[in-house]
Amino acid sequence: MTYTQTNDPTIRECVQAWQQLDVDQQLALFWFIYEEMGESITPAAPGASTVSPDIAEGLFNQVQELSHEQQLQVQRDLINKVDSQISREYGSLSDTTKLLFWYRLAQGMDSGSVIPVPDDYQLSKQADTLLEKIKQLPFEKQMNLFRDYVSPLGAQPKAGAEI
Repeated sequence: MTYTQTNDPTIRECVQAWQQLDVDQQLALFWFIYEEMGESITPAAPGASTVSPDIAEGLFNQVQELSHEQQLQVQRDLINKVDSQISREYGSLSDTTKLLFWYRLAQGMDSGSVIPVPDDYQLSKQADTLLEKIKQLPFEKQMNLFRDYVSPLGAQPKAGAEI
């Protein structure tokens, strides 16, 4: 099932504010959200689909095998919608699987298998304000916000012969 963007004005406002941050601030915001809410997201993201865990894990493993610099570039490319194989593979995922993929990246950052956010990294005032706003939302709205944010990332998949 494909998730469609919510009509909730608060969620749309948050998604737009997130998209207006520079790429590294967008990535850092994901990390700080995971740090703040990872335990509550855990049951929602992995249990969302019976097929998605394997697909998300496969894409995560591709990223995990790269050098830290390449891992960071892949994440930046997803946000910037750069046309690459991983970005197209990501673009073909369901919204729930995309959310699970980002959750797995955060877990990888936590374990050190994916490039971590530097310990002394500071969110910009705009990103920090947005984080506080997100933390105040009810859980269901948070999940809708995250899905709305991750959904358009990545590149459009191409026909099979072109992959």
